[in-house]
Amino acid sequence: MKNGDILKEIQKEFLPEHEIVGTFFEGANIILYTRNRKFFLTGKEKIKEVVNKVKKRIELRMDPKDILPMGEAEEIIKKIIPKDAGVKDIWFDEKRSVVLIEALKPGAVIGDNGEVIQKIKEKTLWTPKVQRAPAINSDLIRSIRMTLYEHSEFRRDFLNSIGNKIYHSKWERSSKYFIRASFLGGSREVGRSSILLQTPISNILLDAGVNVASRENEFPRYDAPEFDINKIDAIIITHAHLDHSGALPLLFKYGYRGPVYCTAPTRDTMALLQLDYIDVLQKEGREPPYTSREIKEMIKHTITLNYNEVTDITPDVRLTLLNAGHILGSSMVHLNVGNGYHNILYTGDYKYAQTKLLDPPSTKFQRLETMITESTYGGSNDVQPSREESESQIIEIVNKTIERNGKVLIPVLGVGRAQEVMLILEEAMKEKKIPEVPIYVDGMVWDVTAIYTAYPEFMNKNIRQRIFSENDNPFLSKIFNRVGSNEERRKIIRKRKPCIIVATSGMLTGGASVEYFKALAINKKNSLIFVSYQAEGSLGRQLQNGEREIPVEIEGKKGILKVKMEIYSVEGLSGHSDRNQLMNFARKLIPK
Repeated sequence: MKNGDILKEIQKEFLPEHEIVGTFFEGANIILYTRNRKFFLTGKEKIKEVVNKVKKRIELRMDPKDILPMGEAEEIIKKIIPKDAGVKDIWFDEKRSVVLIEALKPGAVIGDNGEVIQKIKEKTLWTPKVQRAPAINSDLIRSIRMTLYEHSEFRRDFLNSIGNKIYHSKWERSSKYFIRASFLGGSREVGRSSILLQTPISNILLDAGVNVASRENEFPRYDAPEFDINKIDAIIITHAHLDHSGALPLLFKYGYRGPVYCTAPTRDTMALLQLDYIDVLQKEGREPPYTSREIKEMIKHTITLNYNEVTDITPDVRLTLLNAGHILGSSMVHLNVGNGYHNILYTGDYKYAQTKLLDPPSTKFQRLETMITESTYGGSNDVQPSREESESQIIEIVNKTIERNGKVLIPVLGVGRAQEVMLILEEAMKEKKIPEVPIYVDGMVWDVTAIYTAYPEFMNKNIRQRIFSENDNPFLSKIFNRVGSNEERRKIIRKRKPCIIVATSGMLTGGASVEYFKALAINKKNSLIFVSYQAEGSLGRQLQNGEREIPVEIEGKKGILKVKMEIYSVEGLSGHSDRNQLMNFARKLIPK
């Protein structure tokens, strides 16, 4: 079957009494609209039969003309769903006959064997989709979901246009077929990761990062002769860290209007980090490279995928995202190029080890010929201590500092390391390994943690079960105190009692951690613990290198800060694989 004929071929599979009145693409998926109420409610087997025949994902929905009005449908939905489901929001996408129900307990909305969902379909003829509401209120998640539903007509047309490009572009693989990879950033450096992958048919960008520690080489080499923004067919983002996603809104500023593929937690988290990036630059008196308008445009063009979900993204490239074990929603990118011609794995950043939050990545693939891997810790001496040793080291430093009545500052990357550190401290305090002192969480850590509570299915089984539990969600533990203002920050600094402060940014390049550092550095009773990579040029790297006289600006005055606090680096908590883990991953790959 030729790609261009797929909708016609699918329509032939249905009888007139099925009343199929519309066929649309939603990206690579195919949506059928019917006016036959009975077929909408009972046509599951027929759809399955057609899916098996055409090998494409198909969904059946009711024609928007026949669904219940939104107000009426909302009242019925609220009556059907059990009250203990904790429904937070109900969003209607009228153009696509979809209703999104956001609840604290999605299982209660679905019901045993899907009975609640089925009842909603029967009574309203809308197609329900269920999402978990964050256990911590998140204005950002609400704003993202509202953006998508405010622009539902745009989204419908955009997704349909993507499908048309994928299926209506006729191509044949000739002897001149090729694959070319151009590294635009992230080679021999940490930051601005971006790879341009080209075939005779497609131009795909893998990641679009910034180097936050550099002012000269901040963005990828988009001035390279082979890069043409008007020819980019798709962008894939492996994870939310700015060195992989920070330049993405810039591409929308310069006119990119194609799809962005990533997981849902990556979409939400990268939007948060990009907004924070703008804020930090403005506070430093620098002009941001883009505005929130471009971030909103990015969200409108993002297509989220689950792990192991296979989808066509161009006529000759098929994408699968797989768990990378780096941060929530981080993905390895598997590309089947040229209809089986070549299979590529781009790892992005990955951790080949079990962590408190995430499972290690899988090493089994159906086909694999080429791997492009990260190598942040790829040097011959880059072997990290075990997680057990690292956790013991943190506990030991915390205890020593508290004993001398000092404060512990842990600068963290807001995504990943922050949540790992929170879990380590929560568990240690629960098991009485450290005394019960206040733990203050400052910066964007809290907002990111809210996103974590919305997507427990991306975490390991242990944390997932704890989040599902009524009273055992570790991120909601009473030991954590959210810091919400400069005044609260000053009070914490002035207090003479010991405490632990977890604050962004992890490299001391800006954010709350820098303010704490300036205030606490002069007291030898205090300790600073680095738990993540410190990039060249960052204040964190200067301290790691032994510098103890730091030029700073305090309350508008420039001076030299003499650092007397203890400085520690705990290496084993990194979200990156060390040399041994990188080599083990490569060794265990199936196929070799």
